[in-house]
This record gives sequence, structure tokens and C-alpha cells, in this order.
Amino acid sequence: MHRSYLYVVGHREDHIEKAYASEVDAVILELEDAVAPSRKEEARRTVARVLRDAPPKPTWVRVNQLGSGLIRDDVEAVAGAAIEGIRLPKTQSAEDVHLVAGWLDEAGSGASIQVILETAAAVERVSEIATAHDRLAGVSLGEQDLQADVGATGEGLQYARSRVVFAARAAGLPAPVQSVWTRLRDLDGLRESCLQGKRFGFYGRSALHPAQVPVINEVFTPTPEEVADAEQLQAQLAAAVDAGAAGLQLPDGRFLDNAVVQAAARTLAYGRRGGPPSPAVRRS
Repeated sequence: MHRSYLYVVGHREDHIEKAYASEVDAVILELEDAVAPSRKEEARRTVARVLRDAPPKPTWVRVNQLGSGLIRDDVEAVAGAAIEGIRLPKTQSAEDVHLVAGWLDEAGSGASIQVILETAAAVERVSEIATAHDRLAGVSLGEQDLQADVGATGEGLQYARSRVVFAARAAGLPAPVQSVWTRLRDLDGLRESCLQGKRFGFYGRSALHPAQVPVINEVFTPTPEEVADAEQLQAQLAAAVDAGAAGLQLPDGRFLDNAVVQAAARTLAYGRRGGPPSPAVRRS
């Protein structure tokens, strides 16, 4: 798992170079919304050319949506590259995932699929989508399109956010990545939004501009104090279990049991930037 993902338009090779040189954990090469229709083929060619050599950072490609007449060519152009996977926008059903997975199978690609849910119908099918295929590596929201679909803003999307977090966990997938923050100059607002997302159970966020990346990385990186506390909690419970107790009360009043230690393990996993362990759920 990554703390930060940076979108960069596929037809601007100079922007792509800057994205790879930034502090971001992973880069998303964009073929969809941010690329004008007249430049779609140029973007696809540029991305394929950039990916001829192994990219310097983990890389995803956001392809065009199903029904666009462009997506299969997008997938075929990058399927042989050393990418982590495909970001599938406007995913509506498990069948969408199976279709794209089939194309990747035909190409002999090992790429994963992250789906982006951008309609109310997709959110209501999230459990079905999240268990659709072994290639699935994550589910997330496309909040701008989702807001347009349901007519909600801000707090009106809390249900969808919680729904996706719980569905991902139940399916054995990593925690969802937060949707982009569109007010590029409002870094304080970005920070508060990231903190809220972290409280909801999100891990990491997509960015539209390199200036957003340090804020995102900071929020989703445990502090040295949090890591030290997590290590201490694990050691204290281990000592209590060795002494025959199932838990214990700490001097600060906290009751320490296995659930608290699981949370500590998640903090330590995030500190290693590997993400928390996922539950063992068999997906077909």
C-alpha cells in the first residue's frame, strides 16, 4: 500500500518526469478525464513509450471507462509494462471487473485492478464488486462524479465513505484510498480532510498536484511517538499473556487486550509503509 498517489496527464512527458521526481509514493498515469478527447491517442502512445523501461516508482494507469470505445486499446497498450495495475473508473458491476481482468489474462499481464466507484448504484454494489476477482487490489470512490450523481456534497458522502471502508475490509482488500482534494491551494483543508479520512478507516490519498503530496504523506505516516507506543503496547500484552492474563489495565487507564494490539500492529505496518495485514478471505 502507498500513502500517496499522484495523477499526471498521459500526454505530457515533462509532467510525468516531474511526477516521478516528486515525493509521491506511486504515480497514476492518466488517460481518462484529464485528457481531452483530441489527445487520447497521443496520451496512450506517450504512456506506452514511457513504460517501455521499468518506471522509477510504482505506477498505475487510469484507463478510459467502459463504453468509451477506448479502454481496450488502453489496456492492451500498457498490459505488458511493469505497472502495478489498472485503475478502472466508473466501475458499475462485478461484470466490469471480469471483463477487464479477461483482457489482462489474454495479454499475459500480471497487473492488478483498482476500481473507482462513481455512482450511487456502484456504491450499493460495492460488496459484490469488491469480491469480483483475484486481480482486484482495491476499491475507492470518485467523489466528484458521485456528488454529481446523488446531489450531495461534503458530509453527504459519509455513508458512501463508510460503506466502501467496511466492504473493502470484509472482502480482504486493503483500506480504500481517499478521493482527490480539488482545492489545490487549500492545504490546511486538505490536511483536515485527510485526518477525517484516516479516522474513517481510509489509508492514503490520490493527489492532483505535487504540492499536496507532503501533506498526504505526513498524515498517513505514523509519528515516531505513535510507533513507539504501538511497540510498547505489543510488548506489554505479550508479557501479560505469558503471565496468564488475557489483558491488563495500563497506568494511564487504558485497558489493553488483543483488539488494542491489533490496532497497534496496524500502526506499525503503516509505519513500514506496507499497509496493515488483510484478513484471509478467498475471492473468486
